[in-house]
Amino acid sequence: MPTAIRISEELATEAKIFSKIEHRSMTGQIEHWATIGKCAEENPELTYELIKDMLIGMQELDNGERTEYQFGSTQ
Repeated sequence: MPTAIRISEELATEAKIFSKIEHRSMTGQIEHWATIGKCAEENPELTYELIKDMLIGMQELDNGERTEYQFGSTQ
């Protein structure tokens, strides 16, 4: 169930800008930032890029895409 929260006007403005770049809703952008931030707090040793790649991988698995990860490869 959705819950209304108050955020600063500055955060709302930034979320509007980034949401257009990332093709998300403003709410989706804030949820994305919250997810990244939560993962970073729970795993301070991980880089942003690694957290992002892990979240992408999890979404790919949810979508049925299963390919073996090639260590050391760059994409």
